[in-house]
Amino acid sequence: MRGRGPRFSQARAPIHAWVSVLATRLALLAGGLAAGGALAQTGAAITAARYDDPTTRYAHGVLGDAIEHGTLVLTLSDGRSRRIVLPESRVFEDTAPRLADLDGDGAPEVIVVESDARRGARLAVHGPEGLIAATPYIGTRNRWLAPVGAADLDGDGRVEIAYVDRPHLARILRVWRYEAGGLTEVAQMQGISNHRIGEDFITGGIRSCAGAPEMVVPRADWQRLLSLRLTPKGELLETDIGPFEGAAATEAALRCAGG
Repeated sequence: MRGRGPRFSQARAPIHAWVSVLATRLALLAGGLAAGGALAQTGAAITAARYDDPTTRYAHGVLGDAIEHGTLVLTLSDGRSRRIVLPESRVFEDTAPRLADLDGDGAPEVIVVESDARRGARLAVHGPEGLIAATPYIGTRNRWLAPVGAADLDGDGRVEIAYVDRPHLARILRVWRYEAGGLTEVAQMQGISNHRIGEDFITGGIRSCAGAPEMVVPRADWQRLLSLRLTPKGELLETDIGPFEGAAATEAALRCAGG
């Protein structure tokens, strides 16, 4: 049975997958931020996040078992914990919460996957006070998305979040820009996957080999490993890294070794 802790694999090493997490994210900012920022009105920043309250109320099992989670637990820099509890109609259908500084204030937001009993999955961003922004639900029960990573992918100073929409069915990479507390889709590409049914991890992530972040993901048929770069014009440029040869080769690519 899957435990309560985060799911990781070599193919999705956090050091590469979430390059936008600042080394100084645990530092506090002086004063408060406008509503929707990563700091609560008390000035406390998020320092850690985990899922809790395992549940079987959403029997999808795409990650290898029928256990998901009903609560997101945030640890704050002032020592407090904040519990974000979903309604009975929703769960966190995810491998682990992800910390990433999306607005450049030095404090991280939390990126999660929420799934609804009728509408399927959406990507959501939470701060210390709760939900900040979310993409639309996919629209159908038991339809999921698998995050790739978050970074300033096009070099314009704003952070993008990428995920694969229905990696087992539609296989569409979608890129959303986070700005002013909202998410706007800026690019998409078909023929991409980063998860296979039953695996408790997500394959690939984001690397920065030549000073510019790029996504590393398998092709939809899982025969080739690709790197994708977002241009300032919103185009996704594809480079073939080589044959997809499993977790070790993917991790090597994320380390910029051999591809």
